[in-house]
Amino acid sequence: MALSVDPGPVSGNALLTAAEWVEGVLLGPLGTSLAVIAVAWVGFAMLNGQLSTRRAVQVVLGIFILFGSPLIVREVVGSVRGAAGSDRAGPSLKAQPLPPSNMPPNYDPYAGAAVPRAGN
Repeated sequence: MALSVDPGPVSGNALLTAAEWVEGVLLGPLGTSLAVIAVAWVGFAMLNGQLSTRRAVQVVLGIFILFGSPLIVREVVGSVRGAAGSDRAGPSLKAQPLPPSNMPPNYDPYAGAAVPRAGN
């Protein structure tokens, strides 16, 4: 489980290559091992009463966000591209028309609501 200093074949973009290397380190065996250790530490600390439930939930939520980040980014970028009119359709941002109403145009559903009852 040694970290490779050689980033592999270099593409034209150094920032993209560095980001891919960081992603590989965080989501690879090293990141998985650190996540397992973190969950074990949280469980042990909670059993000893040294860690609050709030902090434990923060650690576990952070692990979910770390390992779910590729999916989160893919969905956000897909939604933006879908709204911009690319080939992948994202959620529809257009207002939906209201269904036709059978009520007369001057209908007031609250008419008479403020009338006091007899005996009050």
